[in-house]
Amino acid sequence: MGGLDELSREFAREHSGRLWKQLVLAQDDEERTAERRWPEAVIFSVGAAVAALVACRAAGFPTEVPGWLSRNATLLVIPFLAGWFARRRRLPLRRVLVAATAVAAAAAVVNAYPYDPDSATEALVATHLPVVVWFVVAYAYVGGEVGSHERRMDVVRFTGEWLIYYVLIALGGGVLMGLTAAILEPTGADPEWVAAWILPSGAAGAVVVAAWLVESKQRVIENMAPVLTMLFTPLFAVMLVVAVVAYAATGLGGGFDRELLGVFDALMVVVLGLVLYGISASEPSRAPGWMDRTQLVAVAAALLLDVMVLASMATRIGDLGFTPNRTAALGLNLVLLVNLAGTAWWSVRFVTARAAAHRLERWQTTYLPVFALWAAVVVAVLPPAFGFD
Repeated sequence: MGGLDELSREFAREHSGRLWKQLVLAQDDEERTAERRWPEAVIFSVGAAVAALVACRAAGFPTEVPGWLSRNATLLVIPFLAGWFARRRRLPLRRVLVAATAVAAAAAVVNAYPYDPDSATEALVATHLPVVVWFVVAYAYVGGEVGSHERRMDVVRFTGEWLIYYVLIALGGGVLMGLTAAILEPTGADPEWVAAWILPSGAAGAVVVAAWLVESKQRVIENMAPVLTMLFTPLFAVMLVVAVVAYAATGLGGGFDRELLGVFDALMVVVLGLVLYGISASEPSRAPGWMDRTQLVAVAAALLLDVMVLASMATRIGDLGFTPNRTAALGLNLVLLVNLAGTAWWSVRFVTARAAAHRLERWQTTYLPVFALWAAVVVAVLPPAFGFD
């Protein structure tokens, strides 16, 4: 056995050029196979675009944005993406029915509740439902293998890469719509039709197109992940440390208003995303480096900010009581607190060489369903708990 291992290494040294060529050709074959399946992606993206356009026209978008459109925007698009993955992964009928049942249950819940006009719970449902339904996409993406930590990390990689492509498509689409409106303005054409027709269909169709790009161009985007992580992690670490010191020194940590609470919640979610993205772009068996220590600084600062936010929220709730928004924000911050605390613990053990990097990765992949569970609570439990107000 040992001799065979030595023989394999010697063969690799002598024929490295041939082995590399085979590796590259194999990867190219996989990409060409993915690219040849573009008609399937076009069919599903067109379906999503048509569904979104019909719903927006029925709602009177962009002049009117009724509550039912906001609640169902995710449900109009995500099933097409999940369906595309189900076809690509050749999901058995049993698993397809599991995913379809989850989407149908979500649709029944969000549309059966009698929301009050301008309801806060309705707005919370619209913002938290995408998190719930995205886990249906994840289920289809991993082929139903939800118990595998490696496949869960694949979902993290896909989500980050998909987001990059979608943002790039959105930026290009925004420029295109602006130029289209400017060119047609001298003709007397109403520029509102651009927003009414192109915006909903383009935004919906790009969901599937971005996923197809991730699947067919994986080698290119995988080179971007380490670069983005190395660029933004130190910047966010510096910004978070400055924020912690400034708020602690000035005593502002106990006086967050509603808007600032939302900003810090978004900031902590971004930090969590950087951690996940950094883990997904690195080898689990690596030794600790300066980027891991920088990431630990960012996580520790975010953890301190989360404690400040929770203290401010506890004071506000004690003075004014619970509302749907405060309850949702409190739950999110508690979920983030546990995640950041666990991340800090395993990061400290990793940088001090008392635990391997895969333990930090395992913590994150194990904790991911908690976010979906809390989002489901906000969608299904909070509206009746607060009388659909």
